Amino acid sequence: MKPSAWTSADSRELKVIRGVCLDIDDTLSTSGKLTSEAYDALWRLKQAGFAVIPITGRPAGWCDHFARFWPVDAIVGENGAFTFFMKEGVRRRLDTPAGATFGELKARLTALSEKILKRFPQARWASDQLYREYDLAIDICEDVPPWRRDQVDELLELCWKEGAHAKLSSIHVNAWFGEYDKKKGLEHWLSQGAPGLALEPRPQWEELLFIGDSPNDEPMFASFRYSVGVANLIQYLDRLKSPPRWLTLSESGQGFIEMADKLIASRNQ
Repeated sequence: MKPSAWTSADSRELKVIRGVCLDIDDTLSTSGKLTSEAYDALWRLKQAGFAVIPITGRPAGWCDHFARFWPVDAIVGENGAFTFFMKEGVRRRLDTPAGATFGELKARLTALSEKILKRFPQARWASDQLYREYDLAIDICEDVPPWRRDQVDELLELCWKEGAHAKLSSIHVNAWFGEYDKKKGLEHWLSQGAPGLALEPRPQWEELLFIGDSPNDEPMFASFRYSVGVANLIQYLDRLKSPPRWLTLSESGQGFIEMADKLIASRNQ
């Protein structure tokens, strides 16, 4: 079903929302930068009383920083592998059950990386690969010339054939072994009592909104009653079986601001 315009969302219905889950790259950020206006929107959501939980494909090293310095309650990283949060001034973590040991998962990733390089000699790992624990990120346009769509599709097929989960973001193809994704990572954190979250009572699943921009957000679009895509998601709609309920008029960080403005306004009406 084609998404409706975010401007058409009924403010009375939005009043039930108590938490915002968000992708980061090209949802919160714009062309690789976090603008002051988008960062301010994060703060305004937090100050308005919403729980704020980024859910990202970015690595553990980055998520450590986000959990410590951003106005967030927790952050789900590496496409659901773990959740970082602050408690009593200390950064803590909660790992999502993966169905295998860390060593087993890393060994399978190493074997997969060798097969990827054999098939795609031009492949380059993402610049943040050194800071990843569970995930292999192949750069398809962030710091390299953009890959063609058919090349991206062939890379995804290779990963799937080897038994890996593989998801396309706006900048990377992320591949991993382990029975988790963005949805399962968030579910696990919530099932453990949402540690790090001060908001009481704890928001229920049906009181959360998710906003994203790319195919790796599809498990979230499919799982939330309140799901929003920023306008740049339009280029991927033909890849999605489960698109978001709404689309913003603006792209990337400006679209995130558009979402935050309406959500905050709905609470104050």
